[in-house]
Amino acid sequence: MAHSPLPTDDSALDRYFWARHANPKSGWSRVPTLPLLITCLYRRDWRGLALTLAFVAVNPFLFAPPEDDSAWMTKGVYGERLWTKRHHDATSYPTVLNYLTGVAALYALYAAVRRRPAETALATALAMALKLWFVAEMVHLYEAERDASAGG
Repeated sequence: MAHSPLPTDDSALDRYFWARHANPKSGWSRVPTLPLLITCLYRRDWRGLALTLAFVAVNPFLFAPPEDDSAWMTKGVYGERLWTKRHHDATSYPTVLNYLTGVAALYALYAAVRRRPAETALATALAMALKLWFVAEMVHLYEAERDASAGG
């Protein structure tokens, strides 16, 4: 496994969770969960909604830790872990991306409840695009930390 600048000052459970969460299969299988949740809510499919929420809850524990940090999604999760350990100004970038993602996702939920198909689809697509933009920023953060750690 490549050298990693990940924090080690946390519990074994925390390290276990993040290591498995970083498996690219875990990350990519979580990507469609927001559209699934929104679709189930729109259709009033409570069983599908419950199954999707259950999958979200157990997903990080379904996969083994990644063998290395070469996968884009692995770097994104490792970057997010680094980012969550830091203090953030509420108006800093990429914190604002998280807020915008949340607003778009909440509007998608509202539009789904109100059964407004175009608004539901647009808000869901916007939330997904913003989330993937955030993950891309976490990849950059991780790579910068890893490179700085390897060079120093």
